[in-house]
Amino acid sequence: MLEDIFRLAYPLQALLATLVTWGITALGASVVFFIRKPNRNFMDAMLGLAGGVMVAASFWSLLSPSIEMSGELGLNPWLTALAGFLGGGVLLFLGDRFFTRLQARRALLAQIGPNEDPKGRKRSALLLFSITLHNIPEGMAIGVAFGSVAYGLEGGTLMSAWMLALGIGLQNLPEGMAVSVPLRREGYTRQKAFFYGQISGIAEPIAGFLGALLVLKVHTCLPFLLAFAAGAMIYVVVEELIPESQTNENKDWMALFTLVGFSIMMVLDVALG
Repeated sequence: MLEDIFRLAYPLQALLATLVTWGITALGASVVFFIRKPNRNFMDAMLGLAGGVMVAASFWSLLSPSIEMSGELGLNPWLTALAGFLGGGVLLFLGDRFFTRLQARRALLAQIGPNEDPKGRKRSALLLFSITLHNIPEGMAIGVAFGSVAYGLEGGTLMSAWMLALGIGLQNLPEGMAVSVPLRREGYTRQKAFFYGQISGIAEPIAGFLGALLVLKVHTCLPFLLAFAAGAMIYVVVEELIPESQTNENKDWMALFTLVGFSIMMVLDVALG
């Protein structure tokens, strides 16, 4: 009985830690409240910045840990990463086709108003879905870290679990912005852009709590899930974010902001481990 209570304390700590990471996501998303009037050049620059953030996060937050974790679990690192990466990309490809057909059908039925942009809606939906999908394995990773302490798994310490949560939380700051700012660019109100930006992080507390409870089962599938999320994010960047930012007449500056976004996320990921 006491052992069960002791073990339950760690999932609750995982839930608390991931609630903090969700709060940091919301903090990043709140940047839209400081943008007074959407300016085309600024918004396109932020779109490029978001693309850079997502590309860097795909490797350092997702693919690299997936490969490393696969080796530790005795899985084939390159095969696990390949299967997950392509699986995530194909899922977003199918989602892209689904949204395109849905919007075409709605337009045919005259349900889309003259001021609505169906392509922008599709881009927003894919962006939100990919970031949310990316937060699921990250939340599980935090949960597994806390669950490892409860079950006495090798290398599991309470300090390392909290440091992992802190690192992921700080990485969520630009990710929250990467969702809310492009949505603001698409014409969403500040309130709606913030809401969808922060809601992308709600997957982390749920996944974190479940990851801590089911650590022994989740641990083995986590490498695949990490790579899966990476494939989904790269698809959105290549299909939507970077091409759209390059429609700006100052596309060389937009490319520069993509490099800046990549650099920011790379530094956060490498410095915070």
